[in-house]
Amino acid sequence: MPKTKTAEKSARSSARKAQRNKAVKSGVKSKVTRAEKLVAAKKGEDAAVAVTEAISSLDKAAKRKVIHANTAARKKSRLMKKLNASNKK
Repeated sequence: MPKTKTAEKSARSSARKAQRNKAVKSGVKSKVTRAEKLVAAKKGEDAAVAVTEAISSLDKAAKRKVIHANTAARKKSRLMKKLNASNKK
């Protein structure tokens, strides 16, 4: 339990931020998963649109410091690699 007023306020603020971050992370994961499924199913145009949306959400999450910038870059790279591989075949 927080002992001081500032510690109490900090705990409330931290809880709000954690809730917001959880929602953002969940949305990012959903978009990335959707994109990966479409790429695996080889739905060309739909997959490209889904990958673009996923990349956008990853960039926004990294900009807001919800996820680390390198994590976003790694996930974007892997998504594009999968998309390009599915387009070649």
